[in-house]
Amino acid sequence: MHAMVRIGDSALMLVDAFPQMGALDPKALKGSPVTIHLYVTDVDATMAQAERAGATITMPAQDMFWGDRYGQLTDPFGHRWSVATHVQDLTPEQMQANLAALPPAPDCGR
Repeated sequence: MHAMVRIGDSALMLVDAFPQMGALDPKALKGSPVTIHLYVTDVDATMAQAERAGATITMPAQDMFWGDRYGQLTDPFGHRWSVATHVQDLTPEQMQANLAALPPAPDCGR
């Protein structure tokens, strides 16, 4: 075991890739459906620190319609992270209005 994080009365155990024991990292698996999400005090500083440590920014931090400043990155081991700082509390109606004011999403070819 490399690390153990306690959340309430549960433990999350983290290990480095160890293929002999079936512990593969996202790079060996060619991706992962998992994104680890963190709320932090300063998303911009956290993402800059992660980038200096070797992470790749996949979505720069930006203010989002639901009231968070939010960004995404991939760490050097291939794990995907989303990082946010809560900026303001919004009602569902305010979030809906903010969403409606966004430009249309680019065509995904469907």
